[in-house]
Amino acid sequence: MLDDVYETMNDGISNAHKALGRELAKLRTGRANPAILQGIRADYYGQMTPIEQMASISVPEPRLIIIRPWDKAGYQAIERALLTSDIGLTPNCDGEFIRIPIPPLTEERRRDIVKLARKHSEECKIAIRHARREANELLDSFKDDGDIPEDDAVRGKKRIQELTDEGIKKTDEIVARKEQDIMEV
Repeated sequence: MLDDVYETMNDGISNAHKALGRELAKLRTGRANPAILQGIRADYYGQMTPIEQMASISVPEPRLIIIRPWDKAGYQAIERALLTSDIGLTPNCDGEFIRIPIPPLTEERRRDIVKLARKHSEECKIAIRHARREANELLDSFKDDGDIPEDDAVRGKKRIQELTDEGIKKTDEIVARKEQDIMEV
């Protein structure tokens, strides 16, 4: 029974860390990264389609992303989607490729991105605390039903808190690495 509670808790923490990793991958660090294009959708034959499903995306240089649409009809749709997105980059189009140069980040922009990373960190911590609350409620229901003795419930709550503390510590480490990456000139 306690193992089920711990497993539920660990699943919640790992899901929170995966979501944090996806969000941090979208943040610009001054180097080209195809992950910043995730979530951008283009109107492709009346259907909103992710760019990565319409074209090949490559990073031939540290400061350049190249998009090569598979279908010429998608070329203009991708260009329009990039221009209306909030990534803050201007694509250069030549009819065959879409080039996105990554300009160096200013100090002010780096600080703004770090603030955004910290915001994502806080959202991850909230998700971890939510997993803790659910695990504690599950433990309390087992105790109230008489499935586990009260001593085991107390030990279980301590273990849940330890797992929470470890998850939050790992979140801080992940974000600290990303902040260092962002602030690197």
